[in-house]
Amino acid sequence: MAEIYTHHVFFCTHSRDDGTAYCQQHGSSALRDYAKQRIKELKLKKVRINNAGCLNRCKLGPIIVVYPEGIWYQCKTQADVDEIIESHVQNGIIVKRLQK
Repeated sequence: MAEIYTHHVFFCTHSRDDGTAYCQQHGSSALRDYAKQRIKELKLKKVRINNAGCLNRCKLGPIIVVYPEGIWYQCKTQADVDEIIESHVQNGIIVKRLQK
């Protein structure tokens, strides 16, 4: 039986070699790894952290999308990750200042 999640959080970890901006050059993989660690520490078993390919907002990077709501965030620091997890994932409150 498939696992049922309350939230899927997708981090763009796309990289490019054509000289244009991309999320990976802004540390998106490290932020994704941090989010995975925090979810485990908080024992949030019904939350899934995933990689995403290009989300086509490269200049804003790192970009994440939280489903099922489909909310897009610009997430630059571990503090941003913490705020999104606590406010949005745990309490259902969108973090307006990070929303894109």
